[in-house]
Amino acid sequence: MDNSGEIVLTALALLLVIEGMAYALFPDGLKKMMAAMQEMPASTLRSFGLAAATTGLVIVWLMRR
Repeated sequence: MDNSGEIVLTALALLLVIEGMAYALFPDGLKKMMAAMQEMPASTLRSFGLAAATTGLVIVWLMRR
């Protein structure tokens, strides 16, 4: 596998590790957060998602420069 493929798989694996740890360590907190998200307008969730994606892209860009 080429280097970029390894990077993508590593990133996905880390995402699963972090997400899995959150569910394992804080299941009740995540349930409350998901319930609160149901009450948020879609535009707010979209804004948070775009901000998170943009932040992630900037971090990757800075690290790969």
